[in-house]
Amino acid sequence: MSKKKLVYIWSLRNAAADKAGQEIAYKSGTRYMKSVLESLVEALNDTELGDQYSLEKVIYDDDAGSSVDREKLKEYGFAYEPGKRWFYPPNLRVQGKPVNDLLLAIPSTYRREPLDAPGRPAGKSAFEKHLLDTLVALKADIVVLDGLLIILDELVRPGAPFYRKIVNIHPGVTRAESPYERRGAYATLDALYGARGKKVVNWKTMETVAVEPLYLTGASFHYVDNGIDSGEVIHDVLNTEIDKDDTILELRWNNFNRSLFPALNEGLAIMAGQTVQVEA
Repeated sequence: MSKKKLVYIWSLRNAAADKAGQEIAYKSGTRYMKSVLESLVEALNDTELGDQYSLEKVIYDDDAGSSVDREKLKEYGFAYEPGKRWFYPPNLRVQGKPVNDLLLAIPSTYRREPLDAPGRPAGKSAFEKHLLDTLVALKADIVVLDGLLIILDELVRPGAPFYRKIVNIHPGVTRAESPYERRGAYATLDALYGARGKKVVNWKTMETVAVEPLYLTGASFHYVDNGIDSGEVIHDVLNTEIDKDDTILELRWNNFNRSLFPALNEGLAIMAGQTVQVEA
């Protein structure tokens, strides 16, 4: 049986905010912050997922021509350099191939322009066309997004070549009907505020209202549509307890290891036709 060709797309600047590949302060000690990509590579190397999928390319959208992106990636850079930090062990291999050899930059340069700039829509369209051409050339069967800090449009419209072939792993439960629903870029912080009995109603002013505390969070593996984490859920895991005194990175570490990594691996297994036991 031939393997499904998997392409992974992320924003390095998001992984940098997580301090991926570094030891982070954790309670009275430190813990290694494993990136989602490193976790996926381990699963492809060491579990049955490696019999189902072949990692073909790792695409990132960060823009070396952007002063904003350069600042966010100043500790890492845009490619591995000996002596500098990197998001995973630089000698990491996946299915026999060096992961660094799979890296491909497709920068979302349209982000240099203001949101209301006349040329921005055309720039975003050109970016998505570049992605589409690349995915077609790679003969990708499935595309996994992780921390991609842009909203796709043309690539995920009904009728598009990769409609329902692009999925996202999100560090929060995205089901609208769940009391633990945490969509958007602030999902982890939203969960942390929730454990403190607060709901942020305006992320610009940080205005909050009092709510009943919730002490759990999780992760969802879902199809990507034109909304913000609003696509159909394939699989989710709600297995991360929250201490109201957690730091944001402590909670990120906990949620990655207890919910997000399992949701990604189990979601991919479901897409490959495997049966996954779901806890009641």
